[in-house]
Amino acid sequence: MEAEVGGSRALPAADSRSGGHLAALVLARGGSKGIPLKNIKLLAGVPLLGWVLRAAIDAGVFHSVWVSTDHDEIEKVAKQFGAQVHRRSPEVSQDSSTSLETIREFLNHHHEIDIVGNIQATSPCLHPSDLIKVADLIQKEGFDSVFSVVRRHQFRWSEVKKGENKMTEPQNLNPAKRYRRQDWPGELYENGSFYFAKRHLIEKGYLQGGKMAYYEMRAEHSVDIDIDIDWPIAEQRVLRFGYFGKEPLKEVKLLVCSIDGCLTNGRIYVTEDQKEMVSYDYRDIVGIELLKKRGIQVRLISERDCSKTLSAMQLGCVAKVNATNKLQVLEDWRKDIALSWKEVAYLGNEESDVECLKSAGLSGVPANACTVAQKAAGYICKSNGGCGAIREFAEHIFLLLEKVNSARKKDFLSNLASRVES
Repeated sequence: MEAEVGGSRALPAADSRSGGHLAALVLARGGSKGIPLKNIKLLAGVPLLGWVLRAAIDAGVFHSVWVSTDHDEIEKVAKQFGAQVHRRSPEVSQDSSTSLETIREFLNHHHEIDIVGNIQATSPCLHPSDLIKVADLIQKEGFDSVFSVVRRHQFRWSEVKKGENKMTEPQNLNPAKRYRRQDWPGELYENGSFYFAKRHLIEKGYLQGGKMAYYEMRAEHSVDIDIDIDWPIAEQRVLRFGYFGKEPLKEVKLLVCSIDGCLTNGRIYVTEDQKEMVSYDYRDIVGIELLKKRGIQVRLISERDCSKTLSAMQLGCVAKVNATNKLQVLEDWRKDIALSWKEVAYLGNEESDVECLKSAGLSGVPANACTVAQKAAGYICKSNGGCGAIREFAEHIFLLLEKVNSARKKDFLSNLASRVES
C-alpha cells in the first residue's frame, strides 16, 4: 500500500474499529550519544517529538497516545502536544535497552491496551493518512503486525573485506543488462518509521510476526534523523513534505510583531537626562524589508508607549502602542484588511501575547520567550529577541510560502490533467 499526499492538542475520539484498544507509543529516552536531547531539539521551529505526536493525534485512530521517557523536559513537551506520559524505569533507559524491552514494560503497566503502534520520534514527515491506513490493516484486515518500508532504487554489491583475494559480485543486478530506473521497480527496505503489533505478539518477544504486512511510505515522507549532519537536510524536507495540521496552509499576508522582546531585546537603557534608549538588530530590519517586498504587511504592537523609539527607527510600519488588549488590536487589524486568521502571522514573547499566538494561523516566539508563550507558539526561533528573531521568522514564512505555492501548482496540474482526460 502507498501513502496518500496529504500548542496543546486534544485527542479526538478514535474511529470505531474492531480489535480493541489501539495505543500510539513514542519512545523518547533522554540520553543520546549522537545529539543531546535529540527528541525535543527544534526542527523547523517545532520539537522533533512534536511532529509525530501531531500526526498521531490528528489521525483520530488511536484510543490513547503515549510517550515513554525518563526525562522531565521530554515529559513537558509530550504533554504540551497532548500525549500521556509513561515514566520508564532505569532498567529500560540504558544505552543497551531495546525498543521491545521498553514496549513490554509499558504494556505491563497498561493492561487495557491490545495493540501498540510504536512510532519513531525521528520520523518527522509522518502523516496521519499513513497511520489511518495502518490502523485499518491491523484492526479491519486482521494483521498481527504491520511495519513501514520505503522503496529504493539502489544496486547492491557484495562486500570484499580488506585482505581478501576475491572480486565483488552483483547482488541485485546483471551488469550486462543494467536497468534504467524507470524500468526497475526497486526494492523495499524498512525505514523504521513505525512498527504496529498486537499485545500477544509483543508478549512473546516479537514486534514483527504472525500475519505480517508492510506499509509502503512515500520516499519524500521517509525521513530518519540519526546524526547531526542530517538536521539541516531534514529541516528542508519537513518544511516541504511535513504535516502541519488538519487545516491547509494559506499564504501569510500580515505579520504582527511585538516590539519589546522581539524587535528589541527587551532592555531599556536610561540616560542621565532620563531619556530611554533601546537597541535592535539590523538583520531584523532587513527581515521586515524583505517581508514588505514579498507583499506581506508588517505591523508592530507594544503594551507601553514607545512611539518616540519607533519614530527614530523609521521602519514605516503601522504600529499600536499602549495596547492593553493585544488580541483585540490584532482582531481589528485582521478585519480591517479582510483576512482570515490563517493569513495572519504573529511573533510574540510574553504572556500578554499568548492569545494572539493561539489565534494566528502562523505563530512564533524568540528563543528566550517566556515558557507560556513558547507553549502557545507553532515555531520557536533559534535567535533571541532583538538578535535576529524577526529575520529568522521571516525566512520561515518564506519557506512555508514555497510549500503553499507548490501545493497550488500541484492542484492546478491535477485539475488540468482531469480536464484533459474528460
